[in-house]
Amino acid sequence: MAVSDPTLDVEHELLGAYPSLASGAGCVIGCDEVGRGALAGPVAVGLCAIDVNVTAMPAGLRDSKMLSEPRREALAPLAEAWATHSAVGLATAQEVDELGIIACLGLAGKRALLKLHDSGVDLRASVVLLDGSDDWLTRALGTPLRVVTRIKADRDCGSVAAASVIAKVHRDRMMIAYDSLTPGYGWSGNKGYGSAAHMSAIAELGPSELHRRSWLKTPA
Repeated sequence: MAVSDPTLDVEHELLGAYPSLASGAGCVIGCDEVGRGALAGPVAVGLCAIDVNVTAMPAGLRDSKMLSEPRREALAPLAEAWATHSAVGLATAQEVDELGIIACLGLAGKRALLKLHDSGVDLRASVVLLDGSDDWLTRALGTPLRVVTRIKADRDCGSVAAASVIAKVHRDRMMIAYDSLTPGYGWSGNKGYGSAAHMSAIAELGPSELHRRSWLKTPA
């Protein structure tokens, strides 16, 4: 079954649905998470804000899971240049252990939103287009923000696909850099996910400071 490329249809609907967006005061902010199921490393939330002046998406843009690593690397700077603003927020492995993964999605999202705010995005005049059906972002925010959830938004919506690519490349680069700082776990290849080689390394070396220890069956 052929997979269609994302469009900006939903974003255009949202841009026309709210007076603040139609006037150019706010943005549609595509939102997606990366690293939720990893055993090690941070969880990341990417945001891609677009306004009424948005132009055609970068050619070949898709959900990060549908792209090879070289294609993601090539598309990430194009997505960042295309977006009105973009940001990535992180929550550490230690925070995941302390707070749980859902709370850390919200924490990383809040950190990314703060970066957008600091770059000049009027968050109260904007609307967040969040991938999935669970609005974990609203639960984490101390102030109200318009959030629209959509299943498969990372596949269907250009702003969310861009957010997924930007966040994935950002997190992957972090894990590759960690490979030289904490060798032996194969971060460059597995990016913190539970591959067979990664699990063998944990059994041999024990968990590192990058591991979500509450997720491991191996004693800490």
